[in-house]
Amino acid sequence: MPGFNEITFKTTPLSGRGTRTKRRSRSLSTSSADSYSSGSYSSSSEDDGVSPREKSQQNTTGFNDFCVANINQAAFGRREIEIAEQEMPGLILLRKRAENDKPLKGARIIGCTHITAQLAVLIESLGALGASVRWSACNIHSTQNEVAAALAEAGFPIFAWRGETEEDFWWCIEKCIMNDGWQPNMILDDGGDATHVLLKKWPDTFKLIKGIVEESITGVHRLYQLSKTGKLTVPAMNVNDSVTKIKFDNLYCCRESILDALKRTTDIMFGGKQVIVCGYGEVGKGCCAALRGLGAVIYVAEVDPICALQACMDGFRVVTLEAVVRHVDIVITATGNKNVVCRQHLDRLKNGCVVCNMGHSNTEIDVNSLRTPDLTWEKVKRQVDHIIWPDGKRIVLLAEGRLVNLSCSTVPSFVLSITATTQALALIELYNAPAGRYKQDVYLLPKKLDEYVATLHLPNFDAHLTELNDDQARYLGINKAGPFKPNYYRY
Repeated sequence: MPGFNEITFKTTPLSGRGTRTKRRSRSLSTSSADSYSSGSYSSSSEDDGVSPREKSQQNTTGFNDFCVANINQAAFGRREIEIAEQEMPGLILLRKRAENDKPLKGARIIGCTHITAQLAVLIESLGALGASVRWSACNIHSTQNEVAAALAEAGFPIFAWRGETEEDFWWCIEKCIMNDGWQPNMILDDGGDATHVLLKKWPDTFKLIKGIVEESITGVHRLYQLSKTGKLTVPAMNVNDSVTKIKFDNLYCCRESILDALKRTTDIMFGGKQVIVCGYGEVGKGCCAALRGLGAVIYVAEVDPICALQACMDGFRVVTLEAVVRHVDIVITATGNKNVVCRQHLDRLKNGCVVCNMGHSNTEIDVNSLRTPDLTWEKVKRQVDHIIWPDGKRIVLLAEGRLVNLSCSTVPSFVLSITATTQALALIELYNAPAGRYKQDVYLLPKKLDEYVATLHLPNFDAHLTELNDDQARYLGINKAGPFKPNYYRY
């Protein structure tokens, strides 16, 4: 196994709110902000009726550069972080190997991601590797309040709480950027919002950024658009399409968490249910595999003929949404696109149909089209709404169309260890790269780094790699230590 400082890399550039709605409620609050992650058990920031922005809080050392729901939840959050650490061996191993070298010394990182126990392990690892960070949430529903409190207690500037309003969301990002005597030089983004705000409001500061690491398909699309229009003035790393992200987080994480989210919110029985999954990328593949395993009848909607053929070969019927919309019991979007499920589809759904989104962006389901005077919104519980038509038909909408697994359930820590390790190494690579290695473009993670991430996690399974001999390595035309596959290889 190579030491941390023994890795060398090759680089591969890649070119390229709605109308007022009737609402009934069975809960104390009917606000869209009254939402939370079912994986988090502390009370919502809404419960005491005071916005975190109006509270004066400090941790036990007097530190107050943060805005969280309740700093007094820190002890509970710390226990959650400790549990997550046990299931994140690769990231912890990277931290131990690189901590003395401090490869991120001098790095000032703006983070905009989900704030969960697993992400807290990454944040603390970046701090251990020498970085200074300021962090906000990329989703108004997914923050674990007790974890945010634990990070604030540890001295990290965290600006996030579960149930933020849209205005709160942008305020938190700006608080991460605006701080006297602190200027960011790196961005770790999940969706591109921090990148967007910095570029739009502080373009001169944006030009000083050494690198952007982006992990979502939505954020990656935004980076490519900036690159095509010549507005991307700094190098960026596309982590979403790295092998250790797309083949593990997108597939295995979603395969487990989709069931968790649906069970927690609806108590639904999957056997015999008809489900349409819109999109058969890695996320869609994970959802389909999980639901079929519990006896559901799966349909797939796809625009890409290659993905459609994969679905057919995996035994799923490929149809249009319009063809089955009247009959399905569950609709799941996983495309990364917009308006995949529109009002015309929602009007035709059967009574009791469950609708949710597994793609990063909250634009896949046209939720705004449901905020009309003829429809009634009835809050069943946090993250679960009945949308009721005039004839009495109702559908079940989860997380208001936002990412359902991180809004309504928890996700496997081990898979997120793989993703977090990938993000950390991408930050280290961009920050320490010599001048000229990376241009103003979007890059894939170097193959050697992908393999190193996997290597860090194999000891957890007591796995032992076979080693090539010299003759075999010459025959394949590769180095005995890797990389073992060319950049164009599809795993």
